[in-house]
Amino acid sequence: MARNSRNAKTAASIAQPAHWPTHVQYISVYRFHLSVPTETRALICPKSTAPEACVPSRSLTIIRRISEHSHPASGQFGLFAARKIPPRTHILDYIGELHCDDRPESDYDLSLYRTREGLSIGVDAQHMGNEARFVNDFRGISHKPNAVFEDRRTVDGELRMSIWSGSDCIKKGDEILVSYGKSWWRAREECEGNA
Repeated sequence: MARNSRNAKTAASIAQPAHWPTHVQYISVYRFHLSVPTETRALICPKSTAPEACVPSRSLTIIRRISEHSHPASGQFGLFAARKIPPRTHILDYIGELHCDDRPESDYDLSLYRTREGLSIGVDAQHMGNEARFVNDFRGISHKPNAVFEDRRTVDGELRMSIWSGSDCIKKGDEILVSYGKSWWRAREECEGNA
């Protein structure tokens, strides 16, 4: 019981970072949508305690508005290295609303897990999330990503999608870039084709 209240207190006491958009709720632990069945929640968070709070990565990252006109996200925000990040370093976890419904309209939704029965669990940071929602795809910015998505389990067994630096060091001030994957881009093209 003390563990639950400590996690809740930690989650509540974490202030949102600079440049955080007012229309997005800042959270440091997963939120479960009603579409996620109870038994599926147990696959993601196997302990009966509250989810582990995501430690803010403010020592490693900073959110910054992108002013370069040639950047595909010009005028929007990106995630940048606040200091040098060594190779193969855990940068932060992608936190948002866990769901099992379709969300083709969200540009902040990624796949976390697929059950043996074929149920897909996603993490959507469109309306609530952490700094990881600002990581951009490398296409049109760099010849390759400098970071990768990797799933991992926390010490409590909670499944997380994490962002790690790649095989090279990320220099202070560099934008942290990942590959969204071909399926993400294909889904975007399908949505735009149906609009």
